[in-house]
Amino acid sequence: MTYFILFISAFLSATLLPFGSEALLIYDIKAGYNIYLLLFFGTLGNSLGSVLNYYLGLKGEEYLIKKRLINIKYIDICKKYFDKYGGISILFVWLPIIGDPITFVAGILKYNFKKFLVLLVISKLSRYLFIALII
Repeated sequence: MTYFILFISAFLSATLLPFGSEALLIYDIKAGYNIYLLLFFGTLGNSLGSVLNYYLGLKGEEYLIKKRLINIKYIDICKKYFDKYGGISILFVWLPIIGDPITFVAGILKYNFKKFLVLLVISKLSRYLFIALII
């Protein structure tokens, strides 16, 4: 049950909701749970939460344009820069506040999903691994 709760916590913290999972990871590590399973479930949940953001951005673009909340010209300009620097920015999706919107924007701009997923998992695993190593 501990691993499932960490998974849910990590999933929610990766969405656009204000939530965190790091404290729970630290608590579980200190409680003596299997570090490898904690890293796996934390990374899996956090990555799937970011994939949800990507999907919402991907499917929400039409709505945003229709409601005139975003201009298609602006999307084209952003896509040009995101194609050039997107991979680098995805490595920073672990950062609080700015990380979750990056995954949403990647979806709006239709960034290559395979590249997105690889960079996303590297970023999320690195964060949890760093936390585990400093404890």
